[in-house]
Amino acid sequence: DVRGTICISIDLIIFSFFIFYKIQGFKKATLDVGFVPFWKGSSRLSFHGEGAYLLAMFTVCLYQPEIPPNTGNIIRLCANTGSQLHLIKPLGFSLDEKSVRRSGLDYRDLARVTEFDSWEDYINASSQRLFALSTKGSISYEAVSYEKNDILLFGPETRGLPAEIRENPAVTEVIRIPMSPNNRSLNLSNSVAIVLYEAWRQLKFSGSRH
Repeated sequence: DVRGTICISIDLIIFSFFIFYKIQGFKKATLDVGFVPFWKGSSRLSFHGEGAYLLAMFTVCLYQPEIPPNTGNIIRLCANTGSQLHLIKPLGFSLDEKSVRRSGLDYRDLARVTEFDSWEDYINASSQRLFALSTKGSISYEAVSYEKNDILLFGPETRGLPAEIRENPAVTEVIRIPMSPNNRSLNLSNSVAIVLYEAWRQLKFSGSRH
């Protein structure tokens, strides 16, 4: 009858609200595990109770990057390693470009990205050890003993780091990634991943879930 139909409808509405709030609670629990911007003091990691922003071990710095998907991939990489990303202008693209957002997926809000107007502005604002990656590096990247807060500097895709930056007193060491003979260079985002994970490995992946 009509009364029974109304009761069933009310029960379905109540049940729907119950499921909705359960889902919202699950989403919040997921966010609390760290899928929120790590630089916000309110972010909490349930597996060790520290503010997520405290996990920032390293800073990746891209000098005048040119190819949007590479920077998008590096944004995602920094989000997953708790690293900061610094970009030195001029950039060969806008961070709002679709290709950057597509490569970074939904990680753009999970990585702390800071832009600097010039190399001079950057070194004036930085006091940490700075390792510059170049095919002209004097030592291999794995020979370095990395420390928390080190900066890893990478040059533009088509040119690499210019001599005036490699030879700048602000650079602690110019390092390289070994390659087979007669090859020019590795992809930028691959290079960042190789060096960043070696640095983090040396710190025993501090701050990771495993």
